[in-house]
Amino acid sequence: METLRRFSFVVSIALLAYFAFLASAEHHVREFVIQPRPVKRLCRTHQTITVNGQFPGPTLEVRNGDSLAITVINRARYNITIHWHGIRQLRNPWADGPEYITQCPIRPGQSYTYRFKIEDQEGTLWWHAHSRWLRATVYGALVIYPRLGSPYPFSMPKRDIPILLGEWWDRNPMDVLRQAQFTGAAANVSDAYTINGQPGDLYRCSRAETVRFPIFPGETVQLRVINAAMNQELFFSVANHQLTVVETDSAYTKPFTTSVIMVGPGQTTNVLLTANQRPGRYYMAARAYNSANAPFDNTTTTAIFEYVNARTRRGRGRGQIAPIFPVLPGFNDTATATAYVNRLRYWKQAPVPLQIDENLFFTVGLGLINCSNPNSPRCQGPNGTRFAASINNQSFVLPRSNSVMQAYYQGMPGIITTDFPPVPPVQFDYTGNVSRGLWQPVKGTKAYKLKYNANVQIVLQDTSIVTPENHPMHLHGYQFYVVGSGFGNFNPRTDPARFNLYDPPEKNTIGTPPGGWVAIRFVADNPGAWFMHCHIDSHLGWGLAMVFLVENGRGLLQSVQAPPLDLPRC
Repeated sequence: METLRRFSFVVSIALLAYFAFLASAEHHVREFVIQPRPVKRLCRTHQTITVNGQFPGPTLEVRNGDSLAITVINRARYNITIHWHGIRQLRNPWADGPEYITQCPIRPGQSYTYRFKIEDQEGTLWWHAHSRWLRATVYGALVIYPRLGSPYPFSMPKRDIPILLGEWWDRNPMDVLRQAQFTGAAANVSDAYTINGQPGDLYRCSRAETVRFPIFPGETVQLRVINAAMNQELFFSVANHQLTVVETDSAYTKPFTTSVIMVGPGQTTNVLLTANQRPGRYYMAARAYNSANAPFDNTTTTAIFEYVNARTRRGRGRGQIAPIFPVLPGFNDTATATAYVNRLRYWKQAPVPLQIDENLFFTVGLGLINCSNPNSPRCQGPNGTRFAASINNQSFVLPRSNSVMQAYYQGMPGIITTDFPPVPPVQFDYTGNVSRGLWQPVKGTKAYKLKYNANVQIVLQDTSIVTPENHPMHLHGYQFYVVGSGFGNFNPRTDPARFNLYDPPEKNTIGTPPGGWVAIRFVADNPGAWFMHCHIDSHLGWGLAMVFLVENGRGLLQSVQAPPLDLPRC
């Protein structure tokens, strides 16, 4: 009888805890209206595609365990989808958002409600358009706080400050894309970088709108830094202040202090900053880390940290004292970028898969499509070619008659094949002088199938075709562990011995070292169609992408949910 009482007591406590958890979870209902609005930057006003009239779009603040229902109403003249970058979307690829991968686009005048739940995730993520170049202006922060009563694994900051780094073109970004698609050449580089939508002091007509952050002496704030730029890795720093890194891509890290961070497109980084300097005004600034032999925007965006008790000038020329500028690395400082990335560690022992079921080797890089008429206006790439990009020599082509996920779920043939190669079709010196005969990829729409719960390792090998480059590779539907990296060609006999299988960083987007490789591991425990692609949008458009089809496991809890009734049709 006593044992029965104890058992009943334990069950009662467990039920109370469960119902308390349910009571603390919230359901967030929002509308995102996609619409053009006048936005003035760099002296000119453009009809910019915005969300609810805002650029950047609204910040979503939720907690681990919350659910969301966000209705996207398309009042623009372009098709659109929204991707919730980094949300795992467990068994629910229908809410993931990449155009023609998990859904057909939301057409002008139509709407679609994204319904999803935050399951065992917290930290900084973001949302953005995932249809052509609309994400140049359609993006915003997605902040996931811990469940009520669950603390951070570091001292609580006084407040949070989202920092969204972006790129701005002094014309319609869709026109920039269209021109590049027609000519086959590289797209024009941006005219400015932005912090929270504003270019800052160093650009024309931008000084008055420079973003300013008041800060009190002694307080510690958490900067949630998001790289929403279309095509550029960025260095970021705050003058005279140290940054303590505590999280990347919504995964906590062992804290470490640095004066500069490098954030690739798609990546997020949380840093703690303590106002421990002489009261004054200090620039935060971001500028390019350019790892490729290619044109880039070499400007610098700024915002200002202002101590609330900062002194002003006396006498003639009264006014605020000029901000102090930070020391930023050189544009091509790969050594600093690599040293920073190599310091990232998971905050405790990581559950890294040790026994590998699927060992994949993917070459990633650029290529060139030969033209029968090199003098054509449609062949303005190097030596009369058209730019391309590929994984394992396969240049991905988006379907148009249906999405990959809808076709896969419905058993519809002819949309995608499942013969994506697990290794390059031809082995070569990937980072050496590559024969021109290997520069032209094969176009197609291919996927690789994974069994449910398979332990997967992928080595992503950069190539020197056209130019070595840091490619920020993003995997939808998953977080993965970065177990190793290096320069040169990956050596499968010696390099795995140096893998970190104890506390490798957990990421959803990772850069390939320019002229090098990076190895990631994850468990394929999320069924559905999941896009893997370079988050440099020029490269994505050229075909640097593929799809994983993760099969259902056993029973409903290991199978894809049924599609929603309002899923857009092609």
